[in-house]
Amino acid sequence: MDRRQFLATTGAVALSAAAPRALAQAGGDDARLSAAFASIFERQLDLSPAMVTSLGLDKGARSMAKSQLDDNSKSGMMKKLAATQAAIKELDGFKSASLSDAQRLNLDVVLYALDQQTVSAGKFGLNSVQRPYRIFQQGGSYFSTPDFLNTSHTIVAAPDCEAYVARLDAFARNLRTDTALQRDEAARGYLAPGWSLDLTLGQLKKLRSQPAADSSMVQSLVKRAAAKGIAGDWQGQANAIVEKAIYPALDEQIAAIEALKGKTAAGDGVWRTPRGDEIYAAALKQATTTDLSAEQIHAMGLEQVADISAQLDTILKDAGRTGGTIGERLAALNVDPAQLYADSAEGRAALLAQLNRDIDAMKAKLPNAFATIPDTPLEIRAVPVEIQDGASNGYYNRAALDGSRPAIYFINLKDVGDWPKYGLPSLTYHEGVPGHHLQISTAQTAGDIPMLRKTAFMSAYTEGWALYAEQLADELGGYATPIDRAGYLQSFLFRAARLVVDTGIHAKKWDVKQATDYMVEKTGFARPRCQREVERYCTQPGQATSYKVGHGVWTKARAAAQAELGDAFDLKQFHAILEEGAMPLSMLEKRVAARAKAVKAA
Repeated sequence: MDRRQFLATTGAVALSAAAPRALAQAGGDDARLSAAFASIFERQLDLSPAMVTSLGLDKGARSMAKSQLDDNSKSGMMKKLAATQAAIKELDGFKSASLSDAQRLNLDVVLYALDQQTVSAGKFGLNSVQRPYRIFQQGGSYFSTPDFLNTSHTIVAAPDCEAYVARLDAFARNLRTDTALQRDEAARGYLAPGWSLDLTLGQLKKLRSQPAADSSMVQSLVKRAAAKGIAGDWQGQANAIVEKAIYPALDEQIAAIEALKGKTAAGDGVWRTPRGDEIYAAALKQATTTDLSAEQIHAMGLEQVADISAQLDTILKDAGRTGGTIGERLAALNVDPAQLYADSAEGRAALLAQLNRDIDAMKAKLPNAFATIPDTPLEIRAVPVEIQDGASNGYYNRAALDGSRPAIYFINLKDVGDWPKYGLPSLTYHEGVPGHHLQISTAQTAGDIPMLRKTAFMSAYTEGWALYAEQLADELGGYATPIDRAGYLQSFLFRAARLVVDTGIHAKKWDVKQATDYMVEKTGFARPRCQREVERYCTQPGQATSYKVGHGVWTKARAAAQAELGDAFDLKQFHAILEEGAMPLSMLEKRVAARAKAVKAA
């Protein structure tokens, strides 16, 4: 991966160069803080072998991490909490230090992020307020580990194969830990809704049903070792662990979930759990990095749904689609044969090929809006069939820091009917470029922010940028026809509806059917797709609100910079804020304003 280079314009150079110059010229406090950041990051890596691998750092002194998985026990959670609290205490000592502006920003962002990391375990005894259930249709070792091994664990030489086998053994242990902890947490009242457990059981049984030798866990190792010409009985070793350790652990988990299912509380939102209202408030704060209440977010969603629907009405009428509600007209467009790929292997291959063409076409347009562009490779893959029933419609995995593994944009192709052609460009711009891939790659290759920030994820910033990227793609001519542009607006409508639905589920006690009915009525997406999304919101409170809340702040910050600079506003210069890394929305607005003032004064 190439490192980001500084912008060419005078004002942008002043902004981009200010941070490294300040760090070089500042006194010992800046240097001491940088050392503290580096030490804290290393201690985080010590506690997360999975993070080490995901960043491509499982080499050299950290090669042993490649044989391990994260400790998913309660003691593991408490170790991470203690480490985070110790890091906060250490960094609090720098609040009165003499720091450069760049380091002051780094300190503020890192402290904010670390403080939020203490909330779930410290206040509620949970791994995450946004994922409050140990095992559900999109959570648990059974769901994440096989995909992690297949996509993040690289195979280049025999030690990588040995490490893979060791991780299979660790996977069996983590499955048993999940099962024991789910029993404990169920006794405390934290157990996913019954329908979620049904979906979970379906996926567990699908993972368990294959002969061990044919399982994706075994075949991923066997095929990749063969492709590299690595000698060894990898089939036999992996098969033995799957058959003798992993499958018995899965059997135990299946039995436990079946026994627990009848005991789960009625209802679909997190309100059904002990301190559920507090958990939701904490989840909203984490997801949006704001203090917006559920009522405020719900009202925001209703207003935006109405506004975007009005814009769609004009486009659809111009296209001759005049009958019915917006949702009904979009639903009719969604099943138009001209908009659908064939429900076959060939149809799925054609869909993926078109996504790659869309990526390539947008890459050619990026120089119109960005001065420098990371060349981090991106692959587009279908979600693995073993988890597609419960997986999201699309998601992004970042690349390894050293370029040893590309970024991956996953799309769920369980039902190609979920993906009419006119809606695909906006998804690609969201997950790929100029969305997640460009933003995250920019942060990872930026030279002068600490690793704690390069690797940070703040949903409102990141998902808000990805929605802004869909809008930017419109400005760059990324939607070839008015109907393609309707697909982009439908994407926005979908995210606005999420504000209504997420708060409806968790604050107003909507059930799955009521929330799904609303999504279908307003967005026109097929019911199975809407229901799969609603099921995600039920089990991951707050996260769905981050998109449109974040988008609103990105567009507001840009408008303010344009108003400040007038004709001197430079879009490339504005987008250079990405080099400063993810940050809470309130800090983003302040940083954009400060950059604009610096350019105006230059």
